[in-house]
Amino acid sequence: MNTLLTPSQVSDFLGVTIGTLSVWRCTGRYPLNFIKVGRRVMYRQSDVKSFIEGRVYEHTL
Repeated sequence: MNTLLTPSQVSDFLGVTIGTLSVWRCTGRYPLNFIKVGRRVMYRQSDVKSFIEGRVYEHTL
């Protein structure tokens, strides 16, 4: 089963604030999937890993 992470755990891991994660969710700025459990927001560990792997670049254009 996939581990669920809190916004606090994900923000620490990615080095962004919890507020930044909230903006990303509301605007869809970045493709980081999340899960709503009642009012709680959770992130699957595999989705965070996929998000990071999708942000790898060899060079800028």
